[in-house]
Amino acid sequence: MIWLKVVHLAAIAIWSGGLICLPGLYVQRAHVPDRQSLHRLQAMVRFLYVALMSPAAFVAIGSGTGLIFLRQTFENWFSLKLALVGVMVMIHILTGLVVIRLFDKGQVYPVWRFVAVTVVTVAVVSAILTVVLAKPDVPNLLPRAMSEPGALGQILEPLNPFRR
Repeated sequence: MIWLKVVHLAAIAIWSGGLICLPGLYVQRAHVPDRQSLHRLQAMVRFLYVALMSPAAFVAIGSGTGLIFLRQTFENWFSLKLALVGVMVMIHILTGLVVIRLFDKGQVYPVWRFVAVTVVTVAVVSAILTVVLAKPDVPNLLPRAMSEPGALGQILEPLNPFRR
């Protein structure tokens, strides 16, 4: 299990670091002097996103899922962590959309967006680390039935067209 944790932490570090540094590369798009430099910047950004960050995200989520089953972590702080990881996944997807469109002719990445995205990403990554390290006593905000095995079937039973 220790090696799975090492893999998980390394993948998270690569994924988080990439999400934090990519907006800085986007801003450089406006200051590229020639077509060759633009192509080099585009290749670097795509390599970082496609070859490093996306596989790291996949490994982080896969190894984290494995750790869930090995450690059997079913506490409220862990649900909060998973929600924050979901936000991190959304940032990753939006980052990919920027990578696709940024290098079209005439596109630039405004400095205000760089600051906003970097601040939000650092805040999300910091919140995940804080929750994981502190393991705070978070109240259960879900209905009681959502914490019971088979509850989803009971909740959705009235909507089931094949019920008896």
